[in-house]
Order: sequence, then C-alpha cells, then structure tokens
Amino acid sequence: MNTLQATRLVAVREVRVKLRDRTFLISTLFFLLIAAAATILPPLLSGGPSTVAATEAVAGPLRAAGLEVRTLPDDRAAEQAVRDGDVDAAVVSGPTVLAMDEAPDDVVTALSTQPPVRLLNPDAVDPAVAFLVPFAFAFVFFVTSQTFGVQIAQSIIEEKQTRIVEILVAAVPVRALLAGKLVAGTLLALGQIALVALVTVAGMTFGDSGGLLSLLAPAIGWFLPFFLLGFVLIAAMWAAAGALVNRLEDIGGVSTPVQLAVMLPFFAVIFLNDNATAMRVMSYLPFSAPTAMPLRLFTGDAAGWEPLVSLALLLVTAGAFLAAGARVYEGSLLRTNGRTSIGTAWRSRETLG
Repeated sequence: MNTLQATRLVAVREVRVKLRDRTFLISTLFFLLIAAAATILPPLLSGGPSTVAATEAVAGPLRAAGLEVRTLPDDRAAEQAVRDGDVDAAVVSGPTVLAMDEAPDDVVTALSTQPPVRLLNPDAVDPAVAFLVPFAFAFVFFVTSQTFGVQIAQSIIEEKQTRIVEILVAAVPVRALLAGKLVAGTLLALGQIALVALVTVAGMTFGDSGGLLSLLAPAIGWFLPFFLLGFVLIAAMWAAAGALVNRLEDIGGVSTPVQLAVMLPFFAVIFLNDNATAMRVMSYLPFSAPTAMPLRLFTGDAAGWEPLVSLALLLVTAGAFLAAGARVYEGSLLRTNGRTSIGTAWRSRETLG
C-alpha cells in the first residue's frame, strides 16, 4: 500500500465515522436552519402593503404606490370598512387617512409630495447589512475551524491514549495517517460550508433579495477557496497540538496559540470592519485573510488582483504550517510518556512506515 492509497483509506474511514456521528449531523442541520431563517423569515415577517379603502377619486395615487385598494362609494363606507377590520386604512375627503391604532406609513407616503432625492453614494451598503455580513463570515470561519480542528486533535489524542496509534503506524505511514485526517476534516468542513452557502443563496433568492444577492454572491464564491486554505492552516496546528499530549484533559495546555490564531482575527474583523486601512492589512495576513478579503470584495474596496495575491500568500503559509505540523506530529505521535514539547518533537522526528 503506497502513501496515496493509505491516505485515501484513512480519509474514507474518518469521513464515514463522522457522517454517523449524531452531533455532527445535528450541528450541520443547525447551521442550515440558521441560514434559511436568516434569509427567508425577514421578508415573510415584514408583511405586505396596506389594504386601503377609498373612493375612486383618490384611488389612483394609492394604486400607483403598489397598495391594495378597495373602492367604496363614499367616505362613510370607507370608514366603516376600517372599523370592521376589512382594511388597514381608509382615505376620505380632505384627504384624511383613517386607521384604528397605528398610522399606516405607506399610505401616508403614497399621498405625500416628496422632494427629489439625489444619492451621492448610491452603491453604499445598508448599515445593518454592513455589520451582519462581516459577522457572518467571521462567525462561520471561527466556529467551523474550531469545531473541526478540535475534533482532529481529539481523534489523535484518543488514538494515542488507547495505544491504537501503534497499530495504525505499523500498517500505514505516519504522514499518510496525518494527511488522511486532514483531508477528511477539510472535506467535511468545506462540505458543510458549501451547504450553508447554497441554502443562503437559495433563501435570498426566495426572499426576493436580488440586490443584496448580487453583491454577496461574489464574496461567497471567494470565501470558499479562502476558507479551504485557512482551514488547512488551522487544522495543521490542531493536529500538531493534539500529537503533543496523551490525554484529552491536557489539550487546553497546548492549544492556546491555536485558539488565539482563530479568536484574535475573529474579533478584529468584527470590530475593525469599518476601518479601511486595518481591513486592507488583515486581508493579506494569513490568519485573517479568509474573512477579511471576502468582506472587502463585498464592500467593493478590493481591486481585482488583490484576492489572487492574498490567496497566493495564504497558500504558501498553509503549506509551510502543514509541513511544520507534520514534522511535530511525526516527532511526538509515538511518545506516550507525558506531554511532549515542540522543540523535542521537532528534533526527534521519527521516520516511520
């Protein structure tokens, strides 16, 4: 069995185990429900236009504004329709708008003479959306990389704790064992993110958010390759951290650098997303680029060449961390006499299999 075949065997085993894990399935369903609810429910809950009772003399402007107009013969009948709850409002002579307990803004707007408006920045993103989009990108990358990264580390520790790893390395090369775990974790994480992206796009299409969708779709498209490389970088760190200890209880002592590498960019993107200089710098830093660069593409602040350069830097960094993580993994995997330091693991790498 060569290295490629061994890697494929390990990856298939890890994927099969995870797909039978109820926790993984529930978390995936949870993410999909959140994505669907966030895109479908707001248009549904916002309600339709007001229904208005009016005489034919004043019905024209109301219909032109897209309101549902019920034509009645006189003002008294229109007022009675409001009292009976048949319509939301009525327009009577004056004109005067009648309603039961709340002024219907869309009716008032339809009857008002509005001054012309000229937008100096017509492509500006709505402030609420400008906050939610960076939070969504950062949250998805943070939660997914943490969840699947921790699972990779736990899998390695459990194999060391039960001494199964000694049997595994006798059958497959050490690097194939590591590569299989990383491939499986990456495929599962990327698959989950791709499903969330598809549900989000479908929900926005259903909710008639075409304007926002046209802005968000390119950012989502770029987010997937950035997420892939960013996850490989973080997963390599988690794998190395897991190989350094022999008990699940000890993972907290070696995972602090990994936790900080994920948490600091998460909060930086959320709190500095309106700082153009900070976002430009973070879009080239490997640990923050997976969320910062797609966000700049969403807001239109990034030139066409920038994501390519950022992606290339992330690729080189991920490759370097992957090689370093593999070396630490090889040097500490079979050490079961307590916690292994990174220096010891780096110097005493064992070439097995």
